[in-house]
Amino acid sequence: MPSEIVMRHRTPQFGHVFSGDGYSAGYYSYIWSDTLSADAWEAFTEAGGPYDKAVAKRLHDDIFAIGNTMDPADAYRAFRGRDAGIAALMRKRGFPVPADARSGAK
Repeated sequence: MPSEIVMRHRTPQFGHVFSGDGYSAGYYSYIWSDTLSADAWEAFTEAGGPYDKAVAKRLHDDIFAIGNTMDPADAYRAFRGRDAGIAALMRKRGFPVPADARSGAK
């Protein structure tokens, strides 16, 4: 176990995730949602803070206003200018992220 990872839960406590009852897909969606929200939050922090009007307008116009009228991945790309990556989520959770992953891309 890497020293950066504190053992908070033992492996058997995650048995329900891998039990084959379909929860694994749900769990994946929770993690993907957290990945997108962490990356979107970084769009605001990169622009200077959570109240940046230009980023808020892009978020509204490219994500919220269009609903499901276009592919969600295309909508996210329109908002961020790139695909979401895991770097923002890793930073949010306190893991070290290599300098070449700063953009957040995969």
